[in-house]
Amino acid sequence: MLILTLRTDKPEAEIGLYDNEVQLEYEVWHAHRQLAETIHTKLTEVLQNTDKELQDIQGIVMFKGPGSFTGLRIGASVADALAYSLDIPIVGVNDGDNWQTNGIQRLRTGENDKIISLEYGSPARTTQQKK
Repeated sequence: MLILTLRTDKPEAEIGLYDNEVQLEYEVWHAHRQLAETIHTKLTEVLQNTDKELQDIQGIVMFKGPGSFTGLRIGASVADALAYSLDIPIVGVNDGDNWQTNGIQRLRTGENDKIISLEYGSPARTTQQKK
């Protein structure tokens, strides 16, 4: 099973490609405020480096937080859109250091969250609308 992993909760974003538990490619980059601009480029690079295409992906694991509101939303939007358009399962995990392993196990046992429910760790800080 070819699995895409994605973590976007902090300034350093992470994307990986696994054949079951075997890591084929893994990229960590300082995305910070450029995450929306760089995430698709990194996805393309990871796929090209392994001679794979989007259609080869069979499941997605996403770190669902807690973390940066904007970073998590960007990552989840990409992950949810890919899972929906490719008609593949997606799972969200928040198991710290073991998030990839636990997410891959969930996929391999047939679990599918369908969409990622994010956990921000605290309420979003919003301001009152100006008149």
